[in-house]
Amino acid sequence: MADPEKLFADPEKLFKVDVVTPNGMIYSHRGSIVDVRAIDGERSILYNHVPLLTPLVISEVKVKRSREMNSRIDHIAISGGYIEFSDNVATIIADSAERARNIDVSRAQAAKERAEKRLKEAREKHDERTEKRAAVALRRALNRISVYNTRGH
Repeated sequence: MADPEKLFADPEKLFKVDVVTPNGMIYSHRGSIVDVRAIDGERSILYNHVPLLTPLVISEVKVKRSREMNSRIDHIAISGGYIEFSDNVATIIADSAERARNIDVSRAQAAKERAEKRLKEAREKHDERTEKRAAVALRRALNRISVYNTRGH
């Protein structure tokens, strides 16, 4: 007998996309394509993609909401994490994530400047541990600014 879930498969080939952080659900919609940056390169996930679990880097996640040409694309800044895809559900688990529309760009700019200052000071003191932490903070701030700027004002 056919699986009842398969009988009512989405004719538009949309699947569920969730972005979760320790603070809860940041994003939950249906999409036709999810573009992510894994540690080994770019990935595009479509309906019925093979099951997958892979680590992600600090980057932008793009979710195309439908198959139409002028479909809305949601932009989300993530601080790394993982994507798991199975049974047409994409779940992204990240330490932090922010939808482009919710990014406070002035706060992100201030974080960028603080991180640049800490990075410079750590390099002068040859403090590798602080330098690595500042470099990550800088990448996160730059990612938030970039995602904010690409959201299509």
